[in-house]
Parts: sequence; structure tokens; C-alpha cells
Amino acid sequence: MMRRLFISLLFVLLSVPAMAETVDLNPNYPKRHVVVSGDTLWDISGKFLKHPWHWPDIWYANPQIENPHLIYPGDIISLVYRDGRPVLELTRGTTVKLSPEIRETVLGKAIPTIPLEAIRPFLTRPRVVAEEVLAAAPYIVASSDERLISGAGDTVYARGVDEQQGKNYSVFRGGKIYTDPETDELLGYEAIYTADAMVSEMGDPATVTLRLTTREVLMGDKLLPVVEDDYEANFIPRAPDQQIDGYIISVFDGVSQVGQYQIVVLNRGDRDDLQVGHVLSVHQAGKTIKDTVTADKKDTVTLPDEYAGVAMVFKTFEKVSYAIVMKANRAIHVNDKVRSPE
Repeated sequence: MMRRLFISLLFVLLSVPAMAETVDLNPNYPKRHVVVSGDTLWDISGKFLKHPWHWPDIWYANPQIENPHLIYPGDIISLVYRDGRPVLELTRGTTVKLSPEIRETVLGKAIPTIPLEAIRPFLTRPRVVAEEVLAAAPYIVASSDERLISGAGDTVYARGVDEQQGKNYSVFRGGKIYTDPETDELLGYEAIYTADAMVSEMGDPATVTLRLTTREVLMGDKLLPVVEDDYEANFIPRAPDQQIDGYIISVFDGVSQVGQYQIVVLNRGDRDDLQVGHVLSVHQAGKTIKDTVTADKKDTVTLPDEYAGVAMVFKTFEKVSYAIVMKANRAIHVNDKVRSPE
């Protein structure tokens, strides 16, 4: 896993300029910062830069340091100037005296880009499914004791199970319908996770044992094959290469106002070249109000959009994506706009 993270980071970092022509620094940036447990790359970058997602533009990958693209507690981040341009340097903070018996030091866990606990549930299980996938998925048709509601340890029966898909499944039910606010196109369905399940006997119907459950399992719930729990834990925050314009179409946890570290759904995804790590500015949509000053009391005017914060994409699907709000200057709502940062 760590090797894959390192290769991913190395590839992206080598594909950006080693030093940007112009980077806006934080007016109160420190000369150095000692990394501590609980730090995130986003927070550290914000100490030095006005826009934290610009950090790859001035990151200096010291070839003399093993894994120079990963940052650990105890490391020292310094801002220096090379040829008149700002550069962030890493000094490895962990040192050890070698002896004939000790030849290597195991570093602590690298710090994440963003708080992983806020997004982990959205990384380990699919949360958006296409209409055709949901329609074709195996489904629970009955329980062994004829109950309408089942839980962990119960046996249920499912139709449509394909033996080639294996024996381990996650149980979901369809939730919100995601549609594009501009075109009314159906973008997908929210998949509400209810349980883990294992097929104990194949057939039509197949015999299925419910394992871990997070809510009651109902007749008609769908089964989707378990995806290997292997996901990207570090992200490269950066502005998209092209102009992105979209909308927040849903918010999780039933809240009406979104704040920092909350998860939103965007109506842009893989087909729009939106990628994991892309940073978008959020703008509160201007309200349309009546102009009570004019003679025509029915006259209306739409107020300008207002900058509301910054969100970073951490998981993409074909037509939608998930983003975490990293900064909220004001309340953020469904139907607020997102666009490439200026």
C-alpha cells in the first residue's frame, strides 16, 4: 500500500513544475514547521500558502531523503528561496544511531492530506450506483423465518446471485435519486449500506448469512460484490487543468447547511475530467428577489453569487463525485455552485 502511495505521489509531483513563477504566500507564514501527529498536509500548506492546493508547485523533493514525498511527525518543513523563488523543503526529523544490530528505522505513519476519518466510510464502500447496476443487482426475496426485517446472524434468501462474483457481498438499498439541476439527466442513485453478507449456498434463491449490519435489512434490498478494501489515502490537492462548473446536488447526514469537513455530492464526475484531488471553489448561489423600489412590483433581480469556501474531490464516479468541504466562509447549501478556483 505504502509503495503504491509513494509511486502515485512521485508521478504527480514530477509532472508539475518544480517551482511556480508566482505563488501567493500566507502573509504570516512561519520560517519552519515541525510536523506533529494530527497534522494534515492541507493544514501545513495553509501555514505557508494563501491557497493550500498550490503546495506541489513549490515542493522540493530532496533526492537524499528516502520517500521525500511522504511527510511524518517530527519532520521539519521550511520555506526558503532558491533563485528568488519560494521553495518548501523537507528535513527528515527522525534520526537514529546505527549499530551492528540495528540497520534501519521504521518511521511513523505518514500524515494524510485531509482528515481521513471524515471520508473513510465513503472510500470503503460504493455509495453511488448507476440505474442499470441497481436494477440488475441480486436482491433479497425472503428470510428464513418469514420476518420482514432481518439483522446480523440472520439467514435470508437472494435471487440473481452469480457464482462468478464470489461469496462476499454488501447489502444496499436505493436512496436519493441524483439528477442534474440543469438538464434533469438521471446521474445515479444513492446506495445506502445496510449490511455485510456471505453466500453459504448457491442457488436460485441463494442462501445468504447476514454478518455486520448498520441498519435493518429489508426484503428487496440489493446485493453488490464486495470491492477490495484498498483505497488511496493520500491525495494531491490541485486546481483542475480545465474549467469546471457544476453544482452541489446533495449533502449527507440530512443537514441543510454545510460546514467544514462535511461531504457533498457534485454533478460532475469522470466524464467531465474531474479527478481525485481537484480543488473547487464553492459559491453561494445568488437569490432572486423582488425589486420593491421600481414601479413594477413584479420586477425581480438575481443577486451575485458569493464566495463560500473550498471543497476537494476525493472520490469520483462516471457522472457524479464526492467532495469534502475544506473551508467554509459562510453556510453552504444544496444547489450552490462549484467551479475551478481563480
